[in-house]
Amino acid sequence: MPAATNAQDLLAVFDKELARLQKTLDGVDEAMASRHTADDAVTIKGVIAHRTHWIGLFFDWYADGVAGKAVETPAPGVKWNQLKAYNAPIYEAANGRRWSDLRAEFDAATARLRAFIAESDDALLYEPGLYDWMNKWTIGRWAEASGPSHFRSANSYIRKVLRESGAR
Repeated sequence: MPAATNAQDLLAVFDKELARLQKTLDGVDEAMASRHTADDAVTIKGVIAHRTHWIGLFFDWYADGVAGKAVETPAPGVKWNQLKAYNAPIYEAANGRRWSDLRAEFDAATARLRAFIAESDDALLYEPGLYDWMNKWTIGRWAEASGPSHFRSANSYIRKVLRESGAR
């Protein structure tokens, strides 16, 4: 699926992918949320905590960029090839949390990201090189990677967990 190139398309893909993920999550209870696939120890809780965390990172990058601060993506001192180690504590910490709390935090994060996109115009979202940290991507592309793209991969993984566990 090609990346969105304007705010209207970004909102459309955001709403579509989030609706698909929410539909999958609607039947997940506390017990199911602690399940994982046979070949991966990441639980459904971990996946949702991870997606919430990365939406938060997007807003950190953006705020620091606007403030003229140096922005290190994905996180200070972390290189893209170190994501597995960076994400591991996020996944692990989620396992000790209540599913309802993780869902509420995820819902709040997605609402915040959607509002940001809806309030932004194409010039902000798709102006190349607006901030040094963006590399070749636009703000809209970073928002898409932090939202709809992550929703799509989360939905795929969670559906796999549920299939393997016989829940769906």
